[in-house]
Amino acid sequence: MKIQSERVKSIQSSPSLTISAIAKEMVARGEPVIDLSIGEPDFNTPAHIIEAAYQAMLAGQTRYTAPAGTEALRQAVADKFRRENDLDYSAQQISIGNGAKQLLFNAFAATLEQGDEVIIPAPYWVSYADIVRLNGGVPVVINCPEQQGFKLTPQQLQAAFTERTRWVMFNSPCNPTGMIYTREEFAALGEVLLRHPDVLILSDEIYEHIALGNTPFVSFVQAYPALKERTMVLNGVSKAYAMTGWRLGYAAGPQELITALNKLQSQSTGCPSAISQAAALAALQGPQDFVREATAEYRARGELVVRALQGIRGLTLAVPDGAFYAFPNCAAYLGKRTPQGQLISTDTELVRYLLEEGKVATVSGSAFGIDGYIRLSFATSRANLEVALGRIRDTLASLSQ
Repeated sequence: MKIQSERVKSIQSSPSLTISAIAKEMVARGEPVIDLSIGEPDFNTPAHIIEAAYQAMLAGQTRYTAPAGTEALRQAVADKFRRENDLDYSAQQISIGNGAKQLLFNAFAATLEQGDEVIIPAPYWVSYADIVRLNGGVPVVINCPEQQGFKLTPQQLQAAFTERTRWVMFNSPCNPTGMIYTREEFAALGEVLLRHPDVLILSDEIYEHIALGNTPFVSFVQAYPALKERTMVLNGVSKAYAMTGWRLGYAAGPQELITALNKLQSQSTGCPSAISQAAALAALQGPQDFVREATAEYRARGELVVRALQGIRGLTLAVPDGAFYAFPNCAAYLGKRTPQGQLISTDTELVRYLLEEGKVATVSGSAFGIDGYIRLSFATSRANLEVALGRIRDTLASLSQ
C-alpha cells in the first residue's frame, strides 16, 4: 500500500531538528551532550510579553482571528517596518503566520507552478530547497564559496536566470554563515533583478536584530526600493524576542501576493494563534531592552567561539557578522581516521563522530548545501560553549592520518 507521495519522498526531515532530537534522546539516557545544533535562543521570553499573553487569555482573546492576523498586530508590524527600516507598508500588505517557515511555505504554494525555478544561494538554511520541492518548484542552488564571503555575486545571479525562474532568495544575516549583505551589495544584485521583471524576490530577515560586528543590517527593499512591489520581506519574533515556541512570523509584500498568502492560510491553519499574536503585539510595541541585551550577549558569545575555533589546528573560520552561528571549514579533518580506525570522509560523518565521541551536537555543512563545514550555534550559555569547544578541540585532535 502506497502511503507517501512522491513529493514527500523527495525531501528529508530538517537536519538541524533531527540532530537536536538525537541529542535530546542522548541526554535523556544520561549522556552529557551539549547541543549546538539548534538555532534557538536559550533566554526565556521576556516577562512583559508573557504577561500580555496571559492578560489576553483572561480577556477572552482565545478565539479565531482573521486568517491574515489581527488588525492590531498587522498595524504594529507595519509600524515596525516604518520605524526600524524606513519602509512604508499598510496593514493590508502584512500577513501573520504560524512562524516565518509557514509564510515561506505559503509564498511558494501560492506562486509556483510545476517546474518553476527558485534561485537559492548556498550555503542556505536547511529548509529552503525542500519547501520549494514540496510546492512543485525546482531549487537552483548557486554555490557561493567562502572566498567570496559566502555571498551571491551579480554575475552569478545573471547567469542563473532561465525562462522558468520565478523567485530569487536572500537571507541576511545568514543562517548558517552569519554573513550580512551590505547596502552596496544588495543594490548591485537589485540592478540585475530589475532587468527581469517577472521574477519575485524573497528576503529572509529573521536575524535582523542580531548584528555581531561592524556591518550594519539593511533590508533588501531599503537597499533597492525600486523592487519593493516584487519583494516579500520575511521576519518574525522567534529570534529577536526568544519566542521560538510561540510560532509567530510575519511577512510584508505586494498586495496581490499577501492576499494569496491569506487565502491559503484560511484553508490550512485558519489563522495564527490569537494568544501568540497578543504576545507578539507586546513584543513589537513594548520596551526593546531585551533585544539590545540579548544581542550584546550573543556578541560576547560569538567572540568566545571565534577565539576558540581559531585556536583549533585545522579549522578555519570566516568571522560571522550576524545571527548566532559559526561555520568553520573542517575540510582538513576529512580523510582522517578515528582511534578505532574508522575513516571520516564527509562532514556528516565528522558531525556524527563529534556527537558520539565528543558529546557535542553540530550540523554538517552539506545540510546547508556546501560540503566541508560544520555549523555551531552559540545560542547557549558561555559555560556550555567553553565546555563544548574544549570537547570539539580534543575530539578532533584524536583523529589521525
